[in-house]
Amino acid sequence: MDMQATSKGTMPVVLLKEGGTETKGRDAQKNNIAAAKIIAEIVHTSLGPRGMDKMLVDS
Repeated sequence: MDMQATSKGTMPVVLLKEGGTETKGRDAQKNNIAAAKIIAEIVHTSLGPRGMDKMLVDS
């Protein structure tokens, strides 16, 4: 893994488990899209105009 300093001179922080793998490019993009779809599926019944959880605001 390339550990070059960023433009502000700080080192990037990389969080991987021991033995974990790094995914780049299209594979990383596909994984992020899949994760976003799963999260959207989980919260879609809670959020939005037909959601079961509503936030009440006193105006």
